[in-house]
Amino acid sequence: MAQPKFAVLSLTERAAEHARALLAGLGKPGAGIRVGIRNGGCAGMSYTLDLAEAALPGDEVVEDQGVRLIVAAKDLLFLLGTKLDFEADKLSSSFTFINPNQTSACGCGESVAITPANA
Repeated sequence: MAQPKFAVLSLTERAAEHARALLAGLGKPGAGIRVGIRNGGCAGMSYTLDLAEAALPGDEVVEDQGVRLIVAAKDLLFLLGTKLDFEADKLSSSFTFINPNQTSACGCGESVAITPANA
């Protein structure tokens, strides 16, 4: 019996609902959300989210709750097991990351420290 593939990323129901609405606005069937990390900030790294019309060669593509999530190969070990949520209050709304590989975050909340998962 084949082992089920472990998902790099997953979405909460709220995040999936918001992501589907964003992608529907693009009107492109193969579109997805590119999730990644970049170096920078006081803690060393920041999460990135961008709308993407298509995956690039070498990208990992995860389908969850009708949403296509795209991750560059260089970011996989940093995001392994991450769950995306969506939070909204009276003044703001944003996607949030629940990442088991995150070891700390700066006080301003804009950057994080992440240790890559053991492959």
